[in-house]
Amino acid sequence: MKILVCISHVPDTTSKISFVSDGSSLDKNGVQFVINPYDEFGLTKAMMLKEANGGKVTVITAGDITIEPVIRKALAIGADDAVRIDVEPKDAYSAAMQIASYAKENAYDLVLTGKETINYNGSQVGGMIAAGMDLPFISLASKLEVNGSTAKLETETIGGLEVVEVDLPAVISCAKGMAEQRIPNMRGIMTARSKPLEVIEATENNNLTESILFEKPALKAECKIISSDNVGELVNELHNVAKVI
Repeated sequence: MKILVCISHVPDTTSKISFVSDGSSLDKNGVQFVINPYDEFGLTKAMMLKEANGGKVTVITAGDITIEPVIRKALAIGADDAVRIDVEPKDAYSAAMQIASYAKENAYDLVLTGKETINYNGSQVGGMIAAGMDLPFISLASKLEVNGSTAKLETETIGGLEVVEVDLPAVISCAKGMAEQRIPNMRGIMTARSKPLEVIEATENNNLTESILFEKPALKAECKIISSDNVGELVNELHNVAKVI
């Protein structure tokens, strides 16, 4: 089984986020980047499928050379090889089309993505890849079993769970519950240095959207503490300050 896992590098959740002076982009100075956690669920599941059924796991991402440490971590976790498309995508569509173009040429049985990235939360790339490859797409999958050329998946819906089956090849976006993340061991870290990392040129880069300005949300107001003995002040605050009727 040939599995392609799409990964993205995102700021660590403990990083202090700021933007460049004109607000046009993220200020990357001092920011620690990691594999997008939802993509890592997909990578771990791909490793489990490989261990059970044999095959090969390839990770792919679009970005410049600064993203390679994150790619090497994916290789340390257990991926067999990696592909970096040498372009910095400006929106979800451009990233998806770059990946779809490569995947179509290399006939993968399964393409896994995270359900979304934790920095943009767009949840768009997986569906766009599927559309670009003309393959079925199952989103927000929390469980995945593969039996021959059929995949059985479980997805969460409002008020319950949905179980679906799909013929492979297919594209699947992975949610929490798909697999537990793995911590690379020393052997994995050492072997990752010698695993293939292919850098390929981008296809025509068509961006459909453009980010004009990034702004931090307004600071939260200070918490006002009212004595339990002063019910009248509390009622006044709720009606006239908090706008609660």
